[in-house]
Amino acid sequence: MAMYNPPHPGEFIKEVYLEPLNVTPRSVALQLKVSPSTFSRLIKGQSAISPGMALRLSKCLGRSPESWLHMQDSYDLWQAKQNIDLSEVEPLLIPA
Repeated sequence: MAMYNPPHPGEFIKEVYLEPLNVTPRSVALQLKVSPSTFSRLIKGQSAISPGMALRLSKCLGRSPESWLHMQDSYDLWQAKQNIDLSEVEPLLIPA
């Protein structure tokens, strides 16, 4: 089921994990074994969750790697639908 304007995964991490647990982005970055700047870009919505990051998030925060990637895909697809004009794209006609 498509979600209306899904949050960027970084926003989700910030709201569900960082703020309620009162942990700093730097401390989570250290747990993830990534640089603080890498994790900071993620939670600011400036970078996407890669398969490698999905594995790290799964181990550190929980949820499956697939759920992290699905969250990123949902966000990316919704953004694309808002910004890509398909009015001139035609279906491929396959001869019978």
